[in-house]
Amino acid sequence: MKKLLNKIVPLAYGQYFNVYTLVAPKKAAHKAFCLFCTVRKGRVQPQQAQYLEEAKHTVEEVAGHQIQSYHWPGEKETVLLVHGWESNTFRWRNLIKKLREANFNIIAFDAPSHGHSTGNLLYVPLYEQAVHHMVKKHDPKHLIGHSVGGMTLMYNEYKNPNPKVEKIITIGSPSEFHEIMDHFQNILKFNDRVMKSLDSYILDRFGFHIEEFSTSKFAQSNQKKGLLFHDVLDAVAPYHASAAVHEQWTGSTLVSTEGLGHSMHQDDVNNQIIEFLQA
Repeated sequence: MKKLLNKIVPLAYGQYFNVYTLVAPKKAAHKAFCLFCTVRKGRVQPQQAQYLEEAKHTVEEVAGHQIQSYHWPGEKETVLLVHGWESNTFRWRNLIKKLREANFNIIAFDAPSHGHSTGNLLYVPLYEQAVHHMVKKHDPKHLIGHSVGGMTLMYNEYKNPNPKVEKIITIGSPSEFHEIMDHFQNILKFNDRVMKSLDSYILDRFGFHIEEFSTSKFAQSNQKKGLLFHDVLDAVAPYHASAAVHEQWTGSTLVSTEGLGHSMHQDDVNNQIIEFLQA
């Protein structure tokens, strides 16, 4: 029954947006966008609480959200960690262990609507505001982002290039916003009229068309040293995303893996990250 409902509910939403767009396209687009951005998982679980509690730092006000930050002190350069969709800072625990052993100063935070931070929605322009705030406050030399977190780092560097940042690492990150929206359309089966309304809504609200938001395009002006990890069998974010970014990012290196999945918590990945930061 649960599997059946999981199939029926998205289709019902799709039909609802198809009809609603005929009557009120702007309102329909707003509702569709909010559904797309709604966060359903990623809050701190009981087994994660103690680990995060010990490193709780300041709570930052960003775009009307209370953003929980974390700090693991170290004597070397500051590293900022940016997690992915429906996750939280706990996802970095394996890498944090390696970074602490190497004596890096570590800053992390829960995205809006994730972990201990407030809210219900998340979208990259909002996440970018949080990243920009943390970069300005903590002056990290190195940025590491997983999945949408990596996409956000690339957008932030494009929008707010920071000369103090030296290296950027992305892990299993998407590139083209239109591919994500196409997937959303495929799940709900709404028509192209709805997608056109969504595109107009996003242009009015954020100043870009869906097709224009592209990490590979953002990478063309990126002057930092970059390291990209992506598994060729990644079922969440397609491998060709990082391949496209690498092709446009002059100072980047692409590490291709097979069978490590989307999260990529493995020691081999984390050891390569440490080596890159120390080089």
